[in-house]
Amino acid sequence: MAKVATLITDMFEDVEFTGPRDALVDAGHDVVTIEKKAGNTVEGKQGEAKVNIDQSIDDVSPEDFDALLLPGGFSPDLLREDERFVSFAKAFMDAKKPVFAICHGPQLLITAKTLEGRDATGYKSIKVDMEYAGAKYADKEVVVCQNQLVTSRQPDDIPAFNREILNLLK
Repeated sequence: MAKVATLITDMFEDVEFTGPRDALVDAGHDVVTIEKKAGNTVEGKQGEAKVNIDQSIDDVSPEDFDALLLPGGFSPDLLREDERFVSFAKAFMDAKKPVFAICHGPQLLITAKTLEGRDATGYKSIKVDMEYAGAKYADKEVVVCQNQLVTSRQPDDIPAFNREILNLLK
């Protein structure tokens, strides 16, 4: 089963973490949360989810993981201010490891300059940003690109997002 890194901090969109995490864990995968400091507790922007951080970004390497999950909300925008998180995400894209980004999750990939020529989707407010980054934006519930990148737009798309994540990890 896959070991899935999750870059997450305060103000993530609650269900965009809990939905995919639950689907991954139920399928037997290991989900590891990563933030600035292990042991921190981060809270979703709806106040519905609190997540204990498993690992510090300083103590992990992309080579330790099989895939990457990027939940949306304000978390990706806050994380992309820190080059350590950008480099971590970029390493997955460069190595063609599975990357799962929903809603604002692609913001980390924009900053990592890894969307050029890729088919992708995201929340409507980042559509232009994604296009400027060279992505071929599609307004669809889920987009799978090159059997590696899975993107979705919003919480309503979680069932399709989870389906394609699990299909890719089979």
